[in-house]
Amino acid sequence: MVREAVLGDLEALLELYLYLHDEEIPARDEHLKDTWEQIINDPNHHLIVNEVDGKIVSSCVCVIIPNLTRNVRPYAFVENVVTHEDYRCRGLAGECLAFAKSIAERENCYKMMLLTGSKKPSTLHFYEQQGYNSTDKTAFIQWIGM
Repeated sequence: MVREAVLGDLEALLELYLYLHDEEIPARDEHLKDTWEQIINDPNHHLIVNEVDGKIVSSCVCVIIPNLTRNVRPYAFVENVVTHEDYRCRGLAGECLAFAKSIAERENCYKMMLLTGSKKPSTLHFYEQQGYNSTDKTAFIQWIGM
């Protein structure tokens, strides 16, 4: 079942993110609590989860960004696409991305952008199968404080 995350999903998401790139779950402190509440309460921040048998096993984030170009149409940015390793290759992340696309369409976005740190051909092919391409734009990243 694909849905947007709710306040009680934090612990399950933190565990799922261990399959993304995090090496440990962050400290459960006020900063984490405040950040989580900010995400959940932001109408432009959509944290999408996919459950199997009541367990969150896949997720992505879709942020709608207001914009003054393209006839004042917003765009969507997708990040943190992850699936628990025991549930991969079942279409669960694809369902999360389809849900994100439905949000972007509902919000009248003119495009969706997705960044991945993966160089694995299978991962890149997966995103291409979901309708994304790597030819229209060039992405640059500047890390801050790393």
